[in-house]
Amino acid sequence: MATTERHAYGADQIQVLEGLQAVRRRPGMYIGSTDVRGLHHLIYEVVDNSVDEALAGECDTIAVSIAKDLTVTVTDNGRGIPVGIQPQTGKSALEVVHTILHAGGKFGGGGYKVASGLHGVGVSAVNALSEWMEVTSTVDGVAYRQRYERGVPVTPVKKLGPAEGSGTQTRFRPDPEIFAEIDFRFEALTQRFREMAFLTRGLRLRLQDEREDRDVTFYFQGGVSSFVRYLNRSRAVVHEPIYVEKEVNGTMVEAVVQYNTGYSEMVYSFANNVNTVDGGTHLTGLRSAVTRTLNDYARRSNALKDAEGNLTGDDVREGLTAIVSVKLTDPQFESQTKAKLGNAEVRGQVEQVVAEAMSTYLEENPRDGKAIIDKCLTSARARLAARQARDLVIRKSALESMSLPGKLADCSERDPALSEVYIVEGDSAGGTAKQGRDRRFQAILPLRGKILNVEKARLDRILDNNEVRALITALGCGIGDNLDVSRLRYGRIIIMCDADVDGSHIRTLLMTFFFRYMQPIIEEGHLYIAQPPLYRVTTKGNKYFYTYREEEHEKLLKELDGKVTGVQRYKGLGEMNWDELWETTMNPETRTVLQVNIEDAAAADLTFDMLMGAAVAPRRRFIQTHAREVRNLDV
Repeated sequence: MATTERHAYGADQIQVLEGLQAVRRRPGMYIGSTDVRGLHHLIYEVVDNSVDEALAGECDTIAVSIAKDLTVTVTDNGRGIPVGIQPQTGKSALEVVHTILHAGGKFGGGGYKVASGLHGVGVSAVNALSEWMEVTSTVDGVAYRQRYERGVPVTPVKKLGPAEGSGTQTRFRPDPEIFAEIDFRFEALTQRFREMAFLTRGLRLRLQDEREDRDVTFYFQGGVSSFVRYLNRSRAVVHEPIYVEKEVNGTMVEAVVQYNTGYSEMVYSFANNVNTVDGGTHLTGLRSAVTRTLNDYARRSNALKDAEGNLTGDDVREGLTAIVSVKLTDPQFESQTKAKLGNAEVRGQVEQVVAEAMSTYLEENPRDGKAIIDKCLTSARARLAARQARDLVIRKSALESMSLPGKLADCSERDPALSEVYIVEGDSAGGTAKQGRDRRFQAILPLRGKILNVEKARLDRILDNNEVRALITALGCGIGDNLDVSRLRYGRIIIMCDADVDGSHIRTLLMTFFFRYMQPIIEEGHLYIAQPPLYRVTTKGNKYFYTYREEEHEKLLKELDGKVTGVQRYKGLGEMNWDELWETTMNPETRTVLQVNIEDAAAADLTFDMLMGAAVAPRRRFIQTHAREVRNLDV
């Protein structure tokens, strides 16, 4: 009988991680990940503390700067961090809040009525994951400073002397031992800080990036009403924003609702200014209030007859733009990254406030009320038509699961984790890709021409499109509310289009489709963009090089000065030989593919609507603004 080696397990195997060692050992538990999202989370945690000062009415200016050496500086004009001796530890409070987990001024309710950083691990976790951190606190006209390296104090709290005003300055550099790539993204930070400024009336929030000499300042007096106007700025709206702000049992509820003429929903929720991307009880309360109020109004106005069923949540969400922001003393987040609010009482509080405000608005503005109800009824009829079309597609998918779409060249691998499908533009490129692929794990689905622009169509019409139906059937996981990622037939979906204007358009159409109707596929990391080369450069001795960007191509030509014997510009995938396509774009060992992420759904939603929606003026402004940045324009 075989024996299994036993490893000793005794008291000496039990490890106790002291101080901030636990954060460095398992950083994902505290900041979510060590990729670019976790990197940005470091800044958010520090800024959240400054925003808490603003929520307490003690701060109106926050400045964030990123230096060329990737040092981040966050400065506010709040009260400053106390520097006196903390009784339990015998250390300065400044040192305690930066070096001890679950230490802070937000637990007892004395220093802050509401705050986003309630776990007491935010700034100490940032300290632990930084190569170094230096904090200057100005309290009552006197400045103090302490420096840390990887969470460990390397200086005492030093008194610097008299200083004007009060506030806190935190400087830190993320630790390269923790983060493989330190690359702050200005656009992502901009979107987050814009949200913070919208949610905190009167707060001036500035972001400077010395790496690219970029500078932006946000300041809004309109609160979340300004936020909704911003989100709908490229859309035709049905009515003025319905805004309410009210305190219920210690919870401040602020919400705004506005319908536009589009088909997609944009609803965002915040708790103590933190974007709860996974929603929670406040979002449930908002949606329940909207659905209930519109049904009640439709019955009272006789738009819905007694024999007719109620409007569903799906019916009332089409074209809905809404924000709900709650501020409460003891928020219960599901994790340190604060993605979902769990306070049970908040649902009823939000539902009560929003329902009262919407009912009052609809009664006082019957013309707007009728327009909203008519839109919801149209959505209900379209939903029934879409359900029938979707069920038909699903039934066809089940019946055709053995043969699948005739144009699909499937692979032999049946494990989705080991297989991938290329969505290829056109039959010509599809034929080349079929020749060049590895049949064991690579499938090819050629699409004829441009798929339907889903930004301008409801689901029932979308499902009538042959190319869309072929794509849904090939992927096998359904669509919309019926999408089940676990049934996805391929672990990687790779969009491969020509490197020209038409190819970019088709890629945008496909991206819009996935964003609108298969968003979980993007969120779970299954969608990629192939990167075919622009040029093939041949040199003496019949050596050749591929270049993928204009700048890269121009640089190579300069480096190969006098040695170049030929340059081929690929305008389409069909112009490439199958072995060239394999070598450059399909071979996992040599290709470059870009994974599609949704770092900010609001920004992505606005971009897709602006580029693909019905409104012409915003698209014209975008083209005029970015015309000088255009490359590879075919004329």
